[in-house]
Amino acid sequence: MSQITEGPFDTHYLDHAASTPMVAEAVQAMTAQLTCIGNPSSLHASGRAVRRVVEESRETIARAMGCRPGEVVFTSGGTEADNLAVKGLFWARRAQDERRTRILSTAVEHHAVLDPLHWLAEHEQADVELLGVDRRGRLDLDALRAAIERDAGSVALVSVMWGNNEVGTVQPVAEVVEIAHAHDIPVHTDAVQAVGQVPVDFAACGVDALTLTAHKLGGPFGVGALVVRRDIDVTPQLHGGGQERDIRSGTVDAPAIVGFATAVELAVKRQPEHAARVSALRDQLVRRVQEQVRDAGLNGDTGPGRRLPGNAHLTFPGCEGDSLLMLLDARGIATSTGSACSAGVPQPSHVLLAMGCDQERARGSLRFTLGHTSTQADVDAVVEAIGPVVERARAAGVAAGHASSRKTG
Repeated sequence: MSQITEGPFDTHYLDHAASTPMVAEAVQAMTAQLTCIGNPSSLHASGRAVRRVVEESRETIARAMGCRPGEVVFTSGGTEADNLAVKGLFWARRAQDERRTRILSTAVEHHAVLDPLHWLAEHEQADVELLGVDRRGRLDLDALRAAIERDAGSVALVSVMWGNNEVGTVQPVAEVVEIAHAHDIPVHTDAVQAVGQVPVDFAACGVDALTLTAHKLGGPFGVGALVVRRDIDVTPQLHGGGQERDIRSGTVDAPAIVGFATAVELAVKRQPEHAARVSALRDQLVRRVQEQVRDAGLNGDTGPGRRLPGNAHLTFPGCEGDSLLMLLDARGIATSTGSACSAGVPQPSHVLLAMGCDQERARGSLRFTLGHTSTQADVDAVVEAIGPVVERARAAGVAAGHASSRKTG
């Protein structure tokens, strides 16, 4: 069973999109490296031994990702890699041509992309355009084409995520690349959710920069990579020892990198079998939940190959997502809302709003994500709990509404 001991009860973990447990092989590889001495930048034998381990890990990741070893730049994780891509490509392109101040992205990106974009707009006079998506969360390619063709010479880069972290929609990355490259515009993709879930090949897809991170695919926290073509200029954000092609200075974390490489290799190798297994569990979960809660609606794309296999994002009318989350948590079921919380005030998901959902629907949603430890027991636990939980959440919402009416009456 995919039960993780947490406090007084066992938890059915259905939040693998947030982080998935480390695979045993990655734990073993990382643990063995933790006892080794040496800085990989040192010239003595101990340093060279660690450097060899790092470079072998780089080669392992490159084989799995369909890129060259020299294109793998290690970072502290997905957020740093996204920042490095968005800011680094923008600054480098603008330095080459001061007209290139526009950045095109989508309204459904992860905040690791959206927040750097907003920062560039506020502090670096970038002209950020967030393109719309349809009701399934899929990018409007005609809007992208029109935005580029309006003034292609002013576009610094395009950034479009591979798979959405909330609703699971897979974006048409190959088509985005084709449109952008026709105008010599580089493309970055945040593939944090996609690697190990769907086929991802850096060379084949044609992107210029790609983000991945370890803890989403069975590796440790605190390590990730930006895969970036050798002929693409990226302005560094960290300055120091000149490590990682002088793109990302800092002593690399060899034990974490070994665990990362092990996890990437296994996740990519096992991807077809993994996708078939968890998508079957996911489809069963959606069907059985909707049998228990007739008006529950599935969000995101349902077309073949257009959804991450372990993602089930459901809306429960008349409920608050946060209430559902806490009620399920009390029953030992770990899941997630699609909302962000600012200063303790729940906010509707920017992804669902961009997809055309109203605020009430956006607030009443839950994300169930399955992973390599998920089992039938996890699905059964959700199905058993969801009816009573939704009934209780709806009753609480009605009571809260009556209380609010009395206060304002």
